[in-house]
Amino acid sequence: QVQLQESGPGLVKPSQTLSLTCTVSGGSITTSPYAWSWIRQPPGKGLEWMGVITYGGSTFYSPSLKSRTSISRDTSKNQFSLQLMSVSPEDTAVYYCARDLNYGLHYYDYWGQGTQVTVSS
Repeated sequence: QVQLQESGPGLVKPSQTLSLTCTVSGGSITTSPYAWSWIRQPPGKGLEWMGVITYGGSTFYSPSLKSRTSISRDTSKNQFSLQLMSVSPEDTAVYYCARDLNYGLHYYDYWGQGTQVTVSS
């Protein structure tokens, strides 16, 4: 059973960088063909895919967030991380990490429980 757990600060100030980590257990983030995504849901809105890192370490981002987003991984800890720079209150959302069965499918079989991040001074 694969489990994902998000961690990071729940409050970030405007213009700062939001940093979250997803710790994966029960499966390796380097196992083909899986890909590991960050997805968020602002209050009252739908899910928004932010970006992904593949089992091989390649990264792909949403065009609307590409200039501010970076996804990386630490294979020794079986973790992958999100950095979102220059945040504003519009970045307030519940942030999820999830496993995609393959890059581009957007078919997520395992999700973290989500973590609330509020951007406020």
